[in-house]
Formats: sequence, C-alpha cells, structure tokens
Amino acid sequence: MTRGSGQDRATIRDVAALAGVSVATVSRVLGGEYPVATATRTKVQRAMRELDFVVNAHARALAGTNTKTVAFILDDVTGPFHALVARGVEDQATIEGRLCLLCTTHGDPQRELDVVELMREQHADAVIVLGGAYEDTEHLERMTHFAHALDRSGSRLVLCGRPPLGPDIPATVVEYDNEGGAYAITSHLLSAGHRHIVFLGRVDKLTTTSQRLRGFTAAHHAYGLQPDPSLVFDGAFSRASGIDRTIKLLAQGNPFTAIFAATDMVGAGVIAALRDANIRVPEDISLVGYDNIPLAEDLTPGLTTVHVPHEELGRTAVRLALHRDRETSQHVVLGTHIQVRKSVQPIRTGK
Repeated sequence: MTRGSGQDRATIRDVAALAGVSVATVSRVLGGEYPVATATRTKVQRAMRELDFVVNAHARALAGTNTKTVAFILDDVTGPFHALVARGVEDQATIEGRLCLLCTTHGDPQRELDVVELMREQHADAVIVLGGAYEDTEHLERMTHFAHALDRSGSRLVLCGRPPLGPDIPATVVEYDNEGGAYAITSHLLSAGHRHIVFLGRVDKLTTTSQRLRGFTAAHHAYGLQPDPSLVFDGAFSRASGIDRTIKLLAQGNPFTAIFAATDMVGAGVIAALRDANIRVPEDISLVGYDNIPLAEDLTPGLTTVHVPHEELGRTAVRLALHRDRETSQHVVLGTHIQVRKSVQPIRTGK
C-alpha cells in the first residue's frame, strides 16, 4: 500500500491498517511514553516509512500532548557566545530525541517574554532562555509567572547563564561563575601592577555585566583599592562598540594602563581602535576579555580572557530540564578559569 504524490496525506489509521495494529498502538509508538514490543514497533515504523507518514505537530499541540521539542531563546544567533552554547543545546537535544527550536530576541526584553509565551503554547518540553537577565521588576514578575505556568503543564523554564528568579520558583538554573571569573581576571591585572584599569562595555540593568562589575570591584577591594568610576564605560557586547568606546576613552584623557573588555568581541574592537591610534597591546596598554570564544586566540596578540564552558552550559541545561526526576539539583554553577595569552604585560616603572 503506497500513496502517490497526488493522493491525500497518510493518516494514523492508514499506518495502523498497514501494520496490522490498533490506532492506540501507533499512538504509543509515536509518543514514546509507553512500552511497545520491539517487533510491533518495527512493523509500525516500517509502515510509516512506506506511507511517508508525517506526524502533525500542530495536532499534537492542540491535543495537549508532548511535542518532543526543546525551545532555545537567545539574543542573536550570529554571536559566537550564543552559537557555542546553542551547539551544546542541539547536541544534547539530539541525544534526548528532541527537536531543537531556535528563537531570537535581538536584545528586546518584551520579545523575550513573547517568545517564552509562544513556546509555552506550543507545549515545548523545555524553554531555555540564554544570556543575562533584565534587572526589571515587571520583567522578573512575568518570567516568574511563565515558570509556574510551564511547570503546571509538565514543561520547564530553564535559565541558562543567568541567576535564579528567586526561592521556590520552579525553574532550572544553569549558571557559570561569572563574578568569580571577573574577580580572577581583574586580580590577574592587579597582580601585574596595574592600578588604573578601565571596565569597558557595561550594559545597564543586565545581570551579565552587573556580576562582572561586582567581581571587578571585589578584586580591587582585595588589593585595598577602589575602582575609578570615570573608567567604567557603558557599551554593547560588540566589536563596533569596542571601537567606539575606546575612541571615547582615549579622547577623555584619564590615565589608565589596562582595559577589561566586557566580552572578547568588545576586546577585538579595543585592539582595532588602539592599533589605529598607534597604541600597542600589551607594550603600552594591557587588555583582557571575557568568554574565550575562538576569536580570542586568533587576535594579535592572543587575548587573555576568562574561559566559559559554553557547550557544557547548553548540554547541562537540556539534561537537567528533561530529567528532573533523577537529577538531584536543578541549580548548577559551572566553573570558569583564566586563559592566559599575550595581551597582558607587567606594569613598567613609572607608568
């Protein structure tokens, strides 16, 4: 029994008839939630292939059944940090037999909420939100509402690379030691004798930079120092922003000997702007970044930075969310460490 291209699409009843089983048995094979004898499963799968049977995902959603999908929400798919975490999400989703749906927000907090709600309506098994959270009360309240709504429907909100929403909120949290990494990389500069360090690339009300600034400040305090507020520059996590803010920094005229770029992409822009101004790294100015994306190693000089376990973040997010029954903790903090290259030089006498 086969169907030509001009005939109607095969139904679950057609599959059952060809396999010689009940419609309920075909449903069990499709759902994967109930045990089915291997021989029976093989007959059903053979019939599905012969009929070119395609599962109607929309019908599943309307019926309130599992759609075997993991939704992954991020700012920008072209960003190296996000792309590396996405690889981990997709790899683990494939292992778990899930389809990975990728959604972008372009940095719009409202769009993030809209996409989470849409994925809830689509009955995704897990909704993973990547990147820093917006430090806004209304946004926090809405995300908390979605965490409870997803939990009631058997799904899960997963916060990846951002802090928890609060105590007793039913959400999976997979963080990396953001503040600790910033503390370590700042201490690396301070131990090299630098005392006038720029923090370049703060994004207002974003937990990513709030945590990094806390680590930056704590490291100064550990050395009995206070960061210079005039050396903290707002910006975006991009190469273009790194160039623009470095030009403004040089025009400001305040003395400094090192720059902590909020991300490696910002650091790439810093190097370009300093080169155009005939300022050498690290001979004249030392520079560090954050993330350890592949670009960091290819810059000239290679960028000393904080390594973030990107792919492990993604894999852990999927695994914890889909196996809540056997995972002992739904809040994991992955470690970070310094990747030393050639962009830092000890301070010269009199600098």
